[in-house]
Amino acid sequence: MNSNTVSLSAPLNLDIDLTDEQFFQLCQNNRDLRFERTATGQLIIMPPTGSETSDRNAELTYQLRAWSRQSQLGKSFDSSGGFKLPNGAERSPDASWIHKDRWNGLTAAEKEKFAPLCPDFVVELMSPSDSLEKTRLKMQEYRENGARLGWLINRRQQQVEIYRPDQEVEILENPQFLSGEGVLPDFTLDLTDIW
Repeated sequence: MNSNTVSLSAPLNLDIDLTDEQFFQLCQNNRDLRFERTATGQLIIMPPTGSETSDRNAELTYQLRAWSRQSQLGKSFDSSGGFKLPNGAERSPDASWIHKDRWNGLTAAEKEKFAPLCPDFVVELMSPSDSLEKTRLKMQEYRENGARLGWLINRRQQQVEIYRPDQEVEILENPQFLSGEGVLPDFTLDLTDIW
């Protein structure tokens, strides 16, 4: 290992003061890692996921993208898409979607960097190294910042937690399908290849 290599076995949290531009450049210069920043400015560095989690996340993103292309109602994003939430946090959900009216309301410069909004729909697919408690806090943060629907997919327990504004979290045991409800009309996620 050379002196420029950092080994990460789990997410690393650092208290470091970065401007928005410095954070964006850090992400661009280190594309092998995933970065997020909390509302208080704490930097979170996450190693790449394992192959199995990556495969399942690709399936999730594929299904969302196929629906989004067909419906033409908005834009879908994979896990490398970053968003600057209203509370100042910068997050990258495993999959997300934004209604076209909100997307079209952004400037070209805003679309180039981390879009300054919370997606309408977010998904977090837990990997073996993820903390359930921290992932739940992230889901609550999305909801508090404007997400209209969120799914926390917990493969270990074969559960899905559904987050909606002003409602208690709904927990489903081993569902085979999830409905996009009114947020993603006619979208159904088939969990067969995700479990």
